[in-house]
Amino acid sequence: MSTSVFIEPLDVLFLRGNKLFGDPGSYGEALIPPWPSIAAGALRSRMLADDGTDLTAFAHNAVNHPALGTLAAPGPFTITGFHLARRHADGRVERLMPAPADLIVFEAEGGRPFMALRMAPAAPAGIASSAGLPLLPVLAQADRRKPAGGHWLTESGLRQYLAGQTPTAAGDWIASSTLWRFDNRVGVGLDTTQRRASDGQLFSMQAVAMLKNGHPLGSPGQETRADYDVGFLATVSGAEPPTSGLVRLGGDGRAAALHLATAHAPPEPDYAAIATAGRCRLLLTSPGLFANGWLPTGADATTRRDDGAIRFELHGVTGWLVCATVARAEVVSGWDLARRQPKDALRAAPAGSVYWLDELHATPEGLRKLAAAGLWRGTGEDASRRAEGFNRIAIATF
Repeated sequence: MSTSVFIEPLDVLFLRGNKLFGDPGSYGEALIPPWPSIAAGALRSRMLADDGTDLTAFAHNAVNHPALGTLAAPGPFTITGFHLARRHADGRVERLMPAPADLIVFEAEGGRPFMALRMAPAAPAGIASSAGLPLLPVLAQADRRKPAGGHWLTESGLRQYLAGQTPTAAGDWIASSTLWRFDNRVGVGLDTTQRRASDGQLFSMQAVAMLKNGHPLGSPGQETRADYDVGFLATVSGAEPPTSGLVRLGGDGRAAALHLATAHAPPEPDYAAIATAGRCRLLLTSPGLFANGWLPTGADATTRRDDGAIRFELHGVTGWLVCATVARAEVVSGWDLARRQPKDALRAAPAGSVYWLDELHATPEGLRKLAAAGLWRGTGEDASRRAEGFNRIAIATF
């Protein structure tokens, strides 16, 4: 069983990434979407407070919480989904996904309509490259256009994507400009020894203001207004998270309200059809922390087919990895509040990365189990990062 919670920001948020800032003249950029660990930290801290747990004792591994376990051995609490989301007037919460790496969006311009195209694996005939797989993701387009960023898939668009279709309708996409605004703030460096502001240490950073119902969306004179509230949807398994009240979210612990989410079940593909077809795509829905860099857990680079495809085997699903589109690696870290120190910095495959598998051998139940478990083996791994919601995937038709 799992519980979904809509996290509604009540103030601007400081969604800090992994780049240092605070030096004189530096600029701190916001990270959207934030790592799923932001939800894990907020919900777990609230659970400990609600249960009256001695936080100092928990920080020293002296308390074994029934759902959260200890710092050294986390309990069953797991973030199984974390998404930017919007809550509609009827209370329904809709997940929003950044564009998968194999979907390229083009804005309407010069009389040409808005368009989305999907990459397809193709053999690199006559092209030499350093790619580690036999096929390359190729975008076929009749005329060259400049891709546009800042578009998110709605649930209807994600449902089409998982079914192997290319979402192109207006309702399949939403622009980031209709979800949040940036609000630049100025910060002052502090002298911790003298407990005062440091001389000449001004810096700036981006605060994120999520749009609310009634906020204007367009330019002055052509304004439409939002009929939804923007926040985050966190899905938790292995524990009962709080579903009301407040949490501290992001840098500086800004207030956010919790609401039990009325959400549809996540869109799913036709697992039986995928098993029969014998091929699929794996879509990372959260950053992937993999031992072999961009290669997902389950891919064994030492076992290759004659054409260079890499063997994949995980949770009873086997196949051959033939193609991948993975954006530049990002670095995931964070602040360990219990230990009062930074978490280890780890290279991650970004959310939205796509992997193609062929010669797939799996049952529909096996595919569903893989999607539920994520790209984790279950042993010899970072249990804390697993609980925080990394390595989550969706399975799509190839």
